[in-house]
Amino acid sequence: MITLAFETTTDRLSVVGRADGRTGERVLEGARRHASGLFPLIEAVLAELGGGLADVDTLLLADGPGSFTGLRVGAAAAKALARARPGLAVWSASTLMVRAAGAAPVHGARVLVATSALRGELYAACYRVDLPRSVTTLLEPALATPESLHGAMPDLLVADAPEKLVDRLADQFAVPLIRGVASLPTATALLSLLGLPGGAEPVAHPESWEPRYGRLAEAQIRWEAAHGRALSDPSSITR
Repeated sequence: MITLAFETTTDRLSVVGRADGRTGERVLEGARRHASGLFPLIEAVLAELGGGLADVDTLLLADGPGSFTGLRVGAAAAKALARARPGLAVWSASTLMVRAAGAAPVHGARVLVATSALRGELYAACYRVDLPRSVTTLLEPALATPESLHGAMPDLLVADAPEKLVDRLADQFAVPLIRGVASLPTATALLSLLGLPGGAEPVAHPESWEPRYGRLAEAQIRWEAAHGRALSDPSSITR
């Protein structure tokens, strides 16, 4: 059987499959390509492993925060696969945890992860990472500013945000920094969190599951500002 992982929360779309000690991986770069690119990448990975969708028994996806559109694509794909494959085991992990795992920190390092939340804010979380043994969440994913993170005391900083915000964090903590492309989450890092204490968590009811958007989509914010009222059925932004 095949374990499949996909990461859709940034402009980089990545898919990884694992079966019998073999691994297949595909990556697609570029914004707004996820909807058309995800299933072709999945099919390519499965073909490399000599299987198909019927052979997938475990699925992992990152559940945000991140790109609203990317999260919607990932969630819709996971729900479709779960419906087509009754009994499919679905797991998820915060994309911030995925970034922390992908940074390859030393055993037991405290990793502070910060990404852009727009409007001068950050999504941030802090983890004690001891791969392949465990991950401990020290600071739950939440909206933040550099000043609000003063008590984090990290050993390593992983940051993907506007340059001024990253520079403020770097000055504030004075620890090794991973930024830009090197800080992006990958499906390979997501796969490393499966079965790890404190890592990926099972999704009990995929059909009703929603990712952690962090905040409302910019289009919804603009619509509500223009019309002076909330949408009648806004998408959930928390779980």
